[in-house]
Amino acid sequence: MAENKRKNLPQFDSIEDLVDFFDENDLGEYENDLPEVSFDVALKKRKYLVGIDEQINKDLTEIALQENVSTESLVNSWLKEKISNYSEIK
Repeated sequence: MAENKRKNLPQFDSIEDLVDFFDENDLGEYENDLPEVSFDVALKKRKYLVGIDEQINKDLTEIALQENVSTESLVNSWLKEKISNYSEIK
């Protein structure tokens, strides 16, 4: 069985040198030299997929083009307007 030799991460003079190095080398071989990092991720918006009729989709796309907005924005706007009519949901 071959002995596992630890490689030391070299110093780089520029970010380009670092990028070139890792184009040719495996980052996993230098895992012990990398600093531990932590960060928070705050997901603020979720998207949900809803199936709609093919003809409705075509009509929505056409209207969205006429209104110069995305189909997603048009649908969300219309749904918000419709939901606002139901006072018990507000």
